[in-house]
Amino acid sequence: MTQEEKQLLLKDLCARLPYGVKCRQRKLDSQVCTMRPEYLKNVEDVEKYESYLRPMSSMTEEEFKMVCSMNALTDTELSDRIKFPNMFVKSYTIETFDLFNSHHFDYRGLIPMGLALEAKEEMYKTV
Repeated sequence: MTQEEKQLLLKDLCARLPYGVKCRQRKLDSQVCTMRPEYLKNVEDVEKYESYLRPMSSMTEEEFKMVCSMNALTDTELSDRIKFPNMFVKSYTIETFDLFNSHHFDYRGLIPMGLALEAKEEMYKTV
């Protein structure tokens, strides 16, 4: 894992800690646990864990409408941005990122990069 990947994971995990992100130890393939702040004592510790995140495509209709209302977007505008993730994350409010973190969405694209695991459908309860 590169230093840049470690930094990206650290940023992502730290933003999600208040919301109880689920993870597992990377090398042990162990049972799912809820990440706690004390698990991350330094940047190197992020290598030990894989977090479970929801792909953006798993967004429910209710979550979709919440994001639209937070950003004064029409459903069509938001739908277009979801299809093009690089555009998607450039124009949202802090509240939207709080929602993405609290609902465990992979808005950084960590799953395709192999830095996070896709959460099972009922792993995180949605609104």
